[in-house]
Amino acid sequence: MKKLLYLASKNLGKISEYQKLLSDINCQLALQPDSIDVVETGKTFRENAVKKACEVSKKLNNYAIADDSGLCIEALNGSPGIYSSRYADNDKDRIKRVLSELEGIHNRNAYFVANVCVATPDGEIILDIEEKCFGTILLSTRGTNGFGYDPIFEELSSRLTFAEMSNDIKDNLSHRGKAIAKLIPELKKIFPDY
Repeated sequence: MKKLLYLASKNLGKISEYQKLLSDINCQLALQPDSIDVVETGKTFRENAVKKACEVSKKLNNYAIADDSGLCIEALNGSPGIYSSRYADNDKDRIKRVLSELEGIHNRNAYFVANVCVATPDGEIILDIEEKCFGTILLSTRGTNGFGYDPIFEELSSRLTFAEMSNDIKDNLSHRGKAIAKLIPELKKIFPDY
């Protein structure tokens, strides 16, 4: 029977992304139960990711992987940043708020950050990686894939929004995809194939 690895999140978009990114790992990925609520009180992406991984792993006495990620916009002094998922009530309103705050501003440089960490069943952080993906914020949405700010974030090298990318392209270029790629060799040691 495969060992369990809990994703410290209730975000359904994130679980499907993780299932694909971790498909080569010999573990069963499970979403944290609804009964567990982790309040993100950290001041950095890393602090929030660590808190989520530690709390979920200890409460379930199992391995947990967590990430805290978000969009940082130069002209907005790094906002929405760690508040990306709490910037408004839903994806549509979050996008609307960002576009309205950037109205008339020429500097639309932005980047996504993902801090991903893994905790042991007793809450010790054993893996910790942070990656970024650079791009610009468009004037309006483009594409239908993904979630969150994907339709307004145009990645620098491809000139595609995350919402226009196939999953494979997004996995290679995104902040989360790059962080997970670096974690995979270590995860294979924790969850060996035998």
